Amino acid sequence: MSAPKVLVLNGPNLDRLGSRQPDIYGSTTLAELEEGLRARGRDLGVEVECFQSPDPAALIDRLLSTDARAAILNAASLTHYSQALHDAVAGCGIPVYEVHISNIYAREPYRRHSLISPAARGAIVGLGVRGYYVALEAAAEEAR
Repeated sequence: MSAPKVLVLNGPNLDRLGSRQPDIYGSTTLAELEEGLRARGRDLGVEVECFQSPDPAALIDRLLSTDARAAILNAASLTHYSQALHDAVAGCGIPVYEVHISNIYAREPYRRHSLISPAARGAIVGLGVRGYYVALEAAAEEAR
């Protein structure tokens, strides 16, 4: 029997982790983060599938077609304006954990509102990439 799956979705600009504004987003690259999440997932007894796209439609398609039992979503800038992504999170049928590397509530006013949070099982903000690992612990518990 295969391990239950947790889907990790990353939105616009997260492919530039490690080089884009490291004072805000840190020095860990997306490849390093994904590798670390897969390794931690094995420790937790889940398979971690990662996907990144700047296109909300691609994120929605992946979320709505997944066989994962839980998901982690850093929607990046889509957090603040994509009602379609909110609707997908609300209607996907699996728990989704919202993650933000920075504390969006301590940043520019437009970043302080999340359309995703009302549909998410939980939100982790401001812990850097460690927030993904916190979300993975919760998602793995849900997935098993």
